[in-house]
Amino acid sequence: MEIIYKLFGEGKDLNVLQMCMRALVMFIFTLIIIRIAGRRSFGMKMPFDNIITILLGAILSRAVAGASPFFPTIAAATLLAILHRVCAWLAMKSDSFGRLLKGNACVLFKDGRFLYENMDAFQVCEKDMLEMVRIDTNLPDFEKVKEIYMERTGELGIVKKEE
Repeated sequence: MEIIYKLFGEGKDLNVLQMCMRALVMFIFTLIIIRIAGRRSFGMKMPFDNIITILLGAILSRAVAGASPFFPTIAAATLLAILHRVCAWLAMKSDSFGRLLKGNACVLFKDGRFLYENMDAFQVCEKDMLEMVRIDTNLPDFEKVKEIYMERTGELGIVKKEE
């Protein structure tokens, strides 16, 4: 037991070896947590998915720095990863839960008209949309754009007119 104390320390008074050992264990543990949470939690970049990234970083760093007890911190991180996975599964199975958790896509531009009420709700201006039209479609203006959506990810989805 004394070897574990020497390697990992206790409380906030940690030396370099103890911090490094905690960081090593947290790195391996975090890889496992990412597998539990699923690939989508770190790949989709949706607000729902960003929550787990922020919370896991905040929680796990406390264990490395000795600001919180090691094993309760691991338990809390594991719970968050499992909760994220369960919520993602429920959102996949239930449209209403998915809308509650992730929201809906919203039309900002349709058939040559800007929908200013929707644009105001998402704080998007014409210049923002024109920038995305140029970046995503290589079009200089809205002339060949049929619709623009604010997607659930927070990105703009652009639908071109049929040729």
